[in-house]
Amino acid sequence: MSTLRERVVEGTVAFGERALPPLERWLGRSSLVGDQPFFDNDTFPWAKTLEAGWRDIRAELDSVLEDQEHLPNFQDISVDQATMTTDDRWKTYFLYGYGFKSEANCARCPQTAELCAQIPGMKTAFFSILAPGKHLPAHRGPYKGVMRYHLGLLIPEPAEQCGIRVDTETRHWAEGASMIFDDTYEHEAWNDTDGTRVVLFVDFVRPLRSPARWLNAGVLWAIAFSPFIGDAKRRHNDWEKRFEAMKERRAGA
Repeated sequence: MSTLRERVVEGTVAFGERALPPLERWLGRSSLVGDQPFFDNDTFPWAKTLEAGWRDIRAELDSVLEDQEHLPNFQDISVDQATMTTDDRWKTYFLYGYGFKSEANCARCPQTAELCAQIPGMKTAFFSILAPGKHLPAHRGPYKGVMRYHLGLLIPEPAEQCGIRVDTETRHWAEGASMIFDDTYEHEAWNDTDGTRVVLFVDFVRPLRSPARWLNAGVLWAIAFSPFIGDAKRRHNDWEKRFEAMKERRAGA
């Protein structure tokens, strides 16, 4: 017999499958920045601020990567990712997520946290860490009301063996460079090098005309209180407690 939570999740998924396609078509028509796979960085002036501070972000990332083996696998935080990854080669380090702030992680990366907090409509922000040889299969994002931003932080050579395809267009990350795209187009990413690839991964609210902007705000509010986000927050908090305990044991050794 299914639990109440399972019934809520199943009902939410079923409702989304019916309601989202027409809603997303309307959001695409209401977009103030167009509706295409990739976007010009100049459309979002705040991207230059992130690029100007990328070396400060990279320095904080380097400190985080000292404990890379202890960082959570993405699917351990967001169980939905298990359809794409089941190993330990896609790790994350969350700062923000739909109203949730990881106080400990932000304290370890204060400049990164501050820069992310200044992004208009920022909903999630974390380091996305792909191990050598990792390939994320073709998939699409869950909702067109947000857009995706990547800032290249640690990009191994050869760069042409480390990239992302969105719809029919393939691009490659570069350290200190921004990339903005619509993740509701089919996309896949890969790191076919011998080194680790890390980007700052941000989801932010799509600029929309009214009344689509108002409805989108309501949908995003509902997402923040959904079972999916609640479960991810709980899983992150559990990891954070284990991580802090590990660091305390190591400091006392």
